[in-house]
Amino acid sequence: MRGIPPLLILYLRPFEARSRQISEDMVGTYIVQRLVLFVPTLILVSLVAFFVMRILPGDPAVIVLMGETGEGSFTPEELKAVQKQLGTDRPLHIQYGKWLCGVARGDFGKSFFYTVPVSQEMKTRFPITLELTIMAIIISFLVAVPLGVLSAVKQDSWADHATKVFTLTGIAMPNFLVGILVIYVLARWFDWLPPLGYANLWDDPLTNLQQLLFPALALGYANCAFTARVTRSSMLEVMREDYIRTARSKGLNEFFVIFRHALKNAFLPVITVSGFQFARLLGGSVLIEQIFLVPGIGSLLVDSIFHRDFNIIQATIILVAMLILVLNLIIDLLYGWINPRVRYA
Repeated sequence: MRGIPPLLILYLRPFEARSRQISEDMVGTYIVQRLVLFVPTLILVSLVAFFVMRILPGDPAVIVLMGETGEGSFTPEELKAVQKQLGTDRPLHIQYGKWLCGVARGDFGKSFFYTVPVSQEMKTRFPITLELTIMAIIISFLVAVPLGVLSAVKQDSWADHATKVFTLTGIAMPNFLVGILVIYVLARWFDWLPPLGYANLWDDPLTNLQQLLFPALALGYANCAFTARVTRSSMLEVMREDYIRTARSKGLNEFFVIFRHALKNAFLPVITVSGFQFARLLGGSVLIEQIFLVPGIGSLLVDSIFHRDFNIIQATIILVAMLILVLNLIIDLLYGWINPRVRYA
């Protein structure tokens, strides 16, 4: 309120407080509306996950009776007994209703093949994949944003062309190929491989970092390349705005102009694509975990599909969907924090 008389400031202060209260109420209402929309979204996801698995060929009872080797034999009576034990002999709508009621209570059932509670497997495996994905996101942002800014500021220079080659290569290469190349380079040129298995972050942070750093690099390379391209395009658009020329005409330092004015306003598209990228990284971790022998949710999902372990597959899909919904809500709320002009009406 610079330049406003003191008496007028005292008069306007109650309206300013009222406006802030309205804004906070609008954010609260927006959060409640989004949380309510979570319910039909998750129900739709659960319907697709449940019935698609039943449509695909393969009876989990047969796989249980055949065993790991697939050479077991059984009688029709044994097959019916196992189907009854697993609950797959009931009508589909009854199976779905029972499973959905259990999910509402936080009970995802028991694994068909491993005969342990699904929540126990999720509690062990899901944090590993989540840590790997978060590491990949952080690494990609730390590399992509400076590269995108450099490419935009030094447009059509050798640095810009080198960044284009780096980013286009990352977009074109599948992450499993990047993972194989990382292992080859480490083994061939440095005669070193990351430790096999997994050590908990809180028990042995150094070993944990050694085990997950290179899988995170392989997983985050494509995301890094895409984010750098988005950052470059957004920065080029912002750098042509009038307020950037005004800031320069005032004699502000170029570093301050780029990172305080341009990057802050160019960051919204980068935040927008991050939700999609996070979901893609979670899906892409399946092959990376197989290549680097990371015992995360990806390797468990592959084994569960092979064994037709419906409960684990459905629990994985529901948890990933919930995580993506929450993350997108957080990203939408970040819009208003980064850019106060964003309203949630």
